[in-house]
Amino acid sequence: MSIDFDVAKQNLLKLKEEYETRIDKIEDHIQHPQDDLNEHWDDQAISYRQNDMRKNLMAEARQSLVYVENALSRIENGTYGECEVCGEPIEEKRLEALPYATLCMDHAV
Repeated sequence: MSIDFDVAKQNLLKLKEEYETRIDKIEDHIQHPQDDLNEHWDDQAISYRQNDMRKNLMAEARQSLVYVENALSRIENGTYGECEVCGEPIEEKRLEALPYATLCMDHAV
């Protein structure tokens, strides 16, 4: 297997920036709602539902950011691309699809 660690790192850094931007935008929407909640009960219910959805999306983005940061740490310590269970190389196609993968296909199932 021939992982280009520089390319992997650049891709992970782009992904990190993407997640950080997404988190910032969601936090801004939650803190500064564009809906006027004082108008109607129906509008308030919709707004609360949207905030719940935003909070779920933010939690997902934060978790993905942790995965990306962990992958960047694995690049730095030389363990990127190794399965955490068996120590064998993670398939290149798997890393292309999921750059922060920690398990080979055999152990991911």
